[in-house]
Amino acid sequence: MQGIELINSVKENIENEPYAKLLGIKVLLLEPGHSRVTMEVSADYGNIFGIAHGGAIFSLMDVAFGSAANSYGTVAVALNASINYIKPANTGDVLTAEAQEITRSKKVASFFIKAYNRSGEIVATAQSVAYLKNEKLPFLIQ
Repeated sequence: MQGIELINSVKENIENEPYAKLLGIKVLLLEPGHSRVTMEVSADYGNIFGIAHGGAIFSLMDVAFGSAANSYGTVAVALNASINYIKPANTGDVLTAEAQEITRSKKVASFFIKAYNRSGEIVATAQSVAYLKNEKLPFLIQ
């Protein structure tokens, strides 16, 4: 499986992950090494300060990272993620996270991820590293 068929299969499987479904995360764009995902900040995602919990924002960014890292059709798992929270997100905000591959070798790939609100204001940035396994994604094995 290659090209658009591969991308569509990865996109469908990402959107159908139980955790991504729980958060209402949708994949807007997926291409090799690049992903854009979105979610609306629910009141259920709030913290004690009445703003979006950092874990919800991180989850959105992690789905962007994971989908971009796995977009080649082979298993990529997170080795490291470092996030910087820039601006709070509020209930009702629509957040978008975009992951872009920066470097890729045989065994590791690094990504820059940014999350922004509907106004285009950056909410958080992250750098993540994936370990690249030499095996097909499980849903591609037939």
